[in-house]
Amino acid sequence: MLSTDYRDGSPNWLDLGTPDIDGAAGFYRGLFGWDYEPGGQEVGGYGMFRLGGKTVAGGMTVTPEQGPSAWTVYFRTPDLDATAAAVRESGGAVAFEPMDVLDLGRMAVFTDPAGVAFAAWQPGRHKGLDEVTAVGTLCWTELYTPDVAAAAAFYRAVFGWEVAEMPFEGGTYTMVKPAGAPDEEAFGGLVPIAADPVEDTERPYWTPYFEVADCDATAARVEESGGKVRLTPVSMDGVGRFAKAADPFGARFAVITSAPAPGA
Repeated sequence: MLSTDYRDGSPNWLDLGTPDIDGAAGFYRGLFGWDYEPGGQEVGGYGMFRLGGKTVAGGMTVTPEQGPSAWTVYFRTPDLDATAAAVRESGGAVAFEPMDVLDLGRMAVFTDPAGVAFAAWQPGRHKGLDEVTAVGTLCWTELYTPDVAAAAAFYRAVFGWEVAEMPFEGGTYTMVKPAGAPDEEAFGGLVPIAADPVEDTERPYWTPYFEVADCDATAARVEESGGKVRLTPVSMDGVGRFAKAADPFGARFAVITSAPAPGA
C-alpha cells in the first residue's frame, strides 16, 4: 500500500507529458476533479495537478519529437547519482541525466533493459506527492514486462526492491516493495506482458493506478470525455474492480475501486 511516508525505492512522484496540457487538464478535471496550476519560467512551465489543494501529480507539454504522451512514475532515492550509476551497471540507460530542480530536489529519467521509461526523485525541500491512496490519487503501479524475473533483478539492483508473491486463481502475482518492508507496504506489481489482455499493447510499460469511488462510472466518463477504455471493468476477489484506459492524447493509466481492507 502506498503511503506519503516515503521509503527509499517507493513511488514518490508522478507526472504527465502531453502535447496538449490544457486539453489533458480538462480531461482529468472531469475524471478526477483535479485542478491544474501551470508553473513559471523558472521550472519551464511545469505545472501541478491538485485535488483539494494537495498536489497529486505534475504535468508538462511535450512535443512528438520529445516522445509519446505518457505518465512517468518516479521512485525515491537518497542518492540520484548512485542510482544513475546502478541503472547503467545493470543494463538500463539514462535518458535524462541527474539535474537539480531549484532547491526542491533532483531528478533523472531512465529506461530499464526492456526499454521502459521510469524516473527517480531525490528529495530536497519537496518530498513528493502530498496525497496517495485516497479517491482521485495514485494508489498502485504496475509494470508490464517481457521478463518478470529479469525486471525484478534490475529494479532490485537499482532500488533494492524485494518481491512478494500473491496467489490468485490460475497463478501468482509478483508484488514489489521497498527493502525490508512488510508485504503490506507493496506498492506495485510486475506482470508478464504476454498476460496483458489489452490487444493494443505492443511495448512494455509502467502504468499508474488511480483510486476511484466507482470504477464503472469512471470508465464511462473516460469514453464520454474523448479517452479510450482499453480494458473494460473487471473484478478480482480481495483486490477490487479495475479498468485500463488512455486519455485523449494516448497516455495510458488505470483506475480501481479497491476492495475494503479485511475487517474494515
